[in-house]
Amino acid sequence: MQWAPIGSEPLPPPLPPTRVDFTGDRSAFRKMVTKGAMLELVTFGFYRFWLVTDIRRHLWSDTAIDGDAAEYTGRAKELLIGFLVALAILVPIYLAYFLVGIEFERWQGFASTPLFISFYAFGQFAIFRARRYRLTRTVWRGVRFWMDGSGWLYSFRAMAWGLLVFLTLGIALPWREASLERYKMQHTHYGDLRGDFEGDGWTFFKRGWWLWLLTPLALLFFPAAPFVYAEFKAREWRWWLDGIRIGGVSLSSQLPHNAFYGLYWKVIGWWLLLSVVYSAYVAGAIALAVKISGLPVAQALGPGNAAKSIPMLVMMVIGYFALALAVNIIMRVYLQRDLWAKVLETVEVHNIGAAADVRGSGELASALGEGFADGLDVAGF
Repeated sequence: MQWAPIGSEPLPPPLPPTRVDFTGDRSAFRKMVTKGAMLELVTFGFYRFWLVTDIRRHLWSDTAIDGDAAEYTGRAKELLIGFLVALAILVPIYLAYFLVGIEFERWQGFASTPLFISFYAFGQFAIFRARRYRLTRTVWRGVRFWMDGSGWLYSFRAMAWGLLVFLTLGIALPWREASLERYKMQHTHYGDLRGDFEGDGWTFFKRGWWLWLLTPLALLFFPAAPFVYAEFKAREWRWWLDGIRIGGVSLSSQLPHNAFYGLYWKVIGWWLLLSVVYSAYVAGAIALAVKISGLPVAQALGPGNAAKSIPMLVMMVIGYFALALAVNIIMRVYLQRDLWAKVLETVEVHNIGAAADVRGSGELASALGEGFADGLDVAGF
């Protein structure tokens, strides 16, 4: 008979990394956002709350980790109510600034500074609270993610770091991103597992220090801008994914540095093509208006013939909305769905077994943060 002392049993080898699978159908997504964009147009933008909810359900439900897909439980009605409440807060601020600007016209330039600071603070608060809302509506294996922490404290941190980034001409940006992400992740939970972020600013800076040097060139020479920005975003995504921790679970990514070149250039290509089509459409509308009026171009478009040019203006407005509709669809297909798929295909999850015995915890968050994010145009996925 053979025996071994208690506690001397060899530890089982760690499980191999788990891949993240995205199985979303691209044509189905394109049809969904096309229909949603048209409904946004006829509802003056209010359908976007339902469209955003549908997009998140599509992306979440087609994303599987270790064979189990995530679930998004948010509702469009929550987003609409949150937006209306946020609007009730933001509209008086806009109105007060407008009235102050009329009453004290010469001080209006100075008054814009505190307004900008206030809206920047609101925007950072909205980013934090919107993330909190999305997490509490994200479920995996029957357990909900959740988030605590103070949105206003996060806003104060973001403002302080933003000032430092401004004073250092952008050099402090990697350390700002690391500090803010660490605060968000340390207040992120999956059931009773607590999150953390191990990425640091120095690592981020080393990965893309030369991009800071190329930024002035990219601003002056447009064809270089998409390459610089795409390179920066790819390196940022990989750095961010490598730093995420949830309990004993960690992520890693092999996202190549040129992963987003094609996506950004496709968006730019479509935008240029649509701009050419829109310009031709406007030229056709002007030619039609001139032909109907029987007057020279200068007279037909002059202020004295405003009534006769109304049909042309209507055609131009219709063309503009059609252009905006097409750009909206392209942005969502390439920079939401395709970017999501491209990132996830490079992600591996390590030590997934650490999330096997997690217990549910946390409370649902309100959609007020999403409302502020919509009102200030800082909303994300």
